[in-house]
Amino acid sequence: MSDLLLINGPNLGTLGRREPEIYGTDTLADIEAAVAEEVAGRGWKVLSVQRESEGELIHALQDGYGAAGAIINPGALMIAGWSLRDALAAFPPPWIEVHLSNVYARESFRHRSVLAPLASGVIVGLGALGYRLAAQALLAKVPA
Repeated sequence: MSDLLLINGPNLGTLGRREPEIYGTDTLADIEAAVAEEVAGRGWKVLSVQRESEGELIHALQDGYGAAGAIINPGALMIAGWSLRDALAAFPPPWIEVHLSNVYARESFRHRSVLAPLASGVIVGLGALGYRLAAQALLAKVPA
């Protein structure tokens, strides 16, 4: 059995309550369950980590080098999370960057991710569905 890392950055622990008009009403637990459902057929177990601190997210990545892949919503760390970027550059498995909102329809400072050039793919603006799609993409990218 392999693991799939599901990493969520700052402020994502309050999903469902935090600005639902932007981020939707699904909670992080709802998203975790949806991703687990997507990957269950492959026998993958979801290891979910949500932290407010960039350093703690880096530790989670380093601890997860043996994972089959990762889904990462870095939150605002996409903008200037250079230490997280360095950790992702060294992360061996494929990973998908996900954002609930369409960052390109929001403030201009959100239009560039320092992480995206390293990702296997990026999904934005599809709400919680984006996580399911990222799981499906990883299932397709990682040999059975």
